[in-house]
Amino acid sequence: MSIEVTELPEKGEIVIATIIKINDHGAYVSIDEYNNIQGFLHISEIAPGWIRSVNKYVKIGEKKVLVVKHVNEESKDIDLSLKQVSNDQKKKKLIHAKKYEKGKKIIQTIQEKTQMSNADLEKFEESLYSKYDSAYDAFIDVAAKGIKVISDLNLEDSVLEIIKETCAKIKLPVVEIRGILEISNKMYNGVDIIKKILSTTIKNNNGSIKITYIGAPKYRLSIIKSDFKTAEKTLKPILADIKKQVEKKGRFNFTREYSKKTREA
Repeated sequence: MSIEVTELPEKGEIVIATIIKINDHGAYVSIDEYNNIQGFLHISEIAPGWIRSVNKYVKIGEKKVLVVKHVNEESKDIDLSLKQVSNDQKKKKLIHAKKYEKGKKIIQTIQEKTQMSNADLEKFEESLYSKYDSAYDAFIDVAAKGIKVISDLNLEDSVLEIIKETCAKIKLPVVEIRGILEISNKMYNGVDIIKKILSTTIKNNNGSIKITYIGAPKYRLSIIKSDFKTAEKTLKPILADIKKQVEKKGRFNFTREYSKKTREA
């Protein structure tokens, strides 16, 4: 005789749940990551202040990021809170969930192509998690740096080849920073000097930046990298170098236009 053990979330854990029933006292939810086990979101934990109608804040079928307030292991009662979840916690949880779903789809593809058994699949996932926070992080790393990054996981060559082929189809995340350069030079051949400065800047950065002419004295500078931190780190010395060269005999100004993710992974 076997006893089924139901895994429960821990107090303070951030979870994603689906609203399944609403009444005057709050809302019942099913917790996605815990096999849809049921929990309760009391009206007092939905939003700050007095709430006249629960339906104004939550809808049936809607997914919410919640924090676990209390867990009764005997009765399996789980109390949750919406109002105690910060915007930062919500953002991080949704990003984590998105990564999980993407990683899950890639793993399914790899299992189908390799005809991997469920037992072998479990070992494969464990090996990925021994090195990465998520399976998706592992696949992004392979896509960006090559199959060598997981060569230490002792996977069969045939499996590595399928992973390599699958990850080659992943579109890596790309971010763009754009801004307007206003530069001028007082010399008689100032335009030629500026053109030389900008063309040299592009050449020295291996085409990772793009500078286009708008109309004297304005130029648009665009830099594309895999993440904002790298883009900002690359941009800073480029602007400093252009400024240093231009201000000897002219004027320099840079105005940021926007920074955005230009492509989803």
